[in-house]
Amino acid sequence: MNNKQLGSLGERYAAKYLKQQGYKILEKNYKCKSGEIDIIASDGEELVFVEVKTRTDDPYVRGMYAVDKRKQEHILRAASCYIEETGSKLQPRMDVIELQLDSDKKVMKVNHIKSAFFQSGPYSRY
Repeated sequence: MNNKQLGSLGERYAAKYLKQQGYKILEKNYKCKSGEIDIIASDGEELVFVEVKTRTDDPYVRGMYAVDKRKQEHILRAASCYIEETGSKLQPRMDVIELQLDSDKKVMKVNHIKSAFFQSGPYSRY
C-alpha cells in the first residue's frame, strides 16, 4: 500500500469515527487554489476542518508533528476559501486526527486533537 492509498484509508476511518461522534460530514478532500482539507464537518455551532494523519510503522511518531506551520497555513487558506464559497456562519475550528493502524491496516488507536492550531484573520474566533 502506497502513501496515497494509506492516506485515503485513514480518511475513510476518520470520517466514520467523526460520524460515530455525531459530526455531520460536509466535504471530503476539499480543494481550492490555496490548498486542500481532508474533511470538513459540522459539530454543533462549529465548522470543523480536519487534517488526517495515518501511521502504520512507529507508534511513537505522532502524525501531529507533520502538521507544521507551513501545512497549517495551507489549511487555513483553504478553510478561508471554503467559508467564503459557502457563506458559512459557523465558528471555525482546526482539528487533527491521528490514526495508528496495525499491520493488517486495522485501526489500533484514534487520537482526535480538537483545536489543534488556531486561525487568525477575518474568520477567527481567537
